[in-house]
Amino acid sequence: MDATSRLAKWLNEHRQQISSVVDYNAATDRLYKFNLTKTNPELSPELVNDIPKFSDWVNKKLADNHCRYGIGGYMELRTIYDNREQFDTIDEPRRLHLGIDIWADAGTPVYAPLNGKIHSFKDNANFGDYGPTIILEHDLDGFTLYSLYGHLSRESLAGLAVRQPIKSGQQIATFGASEINGNWPPHLHFQLMLDMEGNTGDFFGACKLSEKDKYLQNIPDPGLLLNFANAIND
Repeated sequence: MDATSRLAKWLNEHRQQISSVVDYNAATDRLYKFNLTKTNPELSPELVNDIPKFSDWVNKKLADNHCRYGIGGYMELRTIYDNREQFDTIDEPRRLHLGIDIWADAGTPVYAPLNGKIHSFKDNANFGDYGPTIILEHDLDGFTLYSLYGHLSRESLAGLAVRQPIKSGQQIATFGASEINGNWPPHLHFQLMLDMEGNTGDFFGACKLSEKDKYLQNIPDPGLLLNFANAIND
């Protein structure tokens, strides 16, 4: 059994130990599934590069569709990273998104989905980066999983310590405003890793398309843990 299959099996067998990452109620909340690829004609450079306009666009989609949260992004080949040097490399740009984004207002609470401890944290303050970031380490009966929370408020990092215990359902952060979160509309980048590859306080949130197979071995679908339902499009 490969690592991702082992993770999926553990999560399916321990659903009662998993808490929601945000205040999501499957019985009442609907989720808007964003399409941030080149197939979406609304995503002009003028929109994406103007953060207030981009934020208004996100908020209007949520309001028009009566959705509390927006979601999407795992293994999505995105155009919104164009003109952001953070995602450019000499040979091939990084455009394949490795996490799931949850879009909602700045200040939205973030909760630990599993028991664990603080692995690391950092304010990745480059333009287009994560901004304040927390990474948790989880021991799933001898199987180690890491979870990353990016685009947080700066207050989310206050008082943290490496190896600090965290309980499932404990609030660990809030969504950051655009001027803090790396210059993006407010959202949470949620990502799972099986191996931190020596990183602390940071891990690629997007990779080169040519590296997809490599990262599929280390970056499981966060949907396995989120277990979101009721996602809709226009």
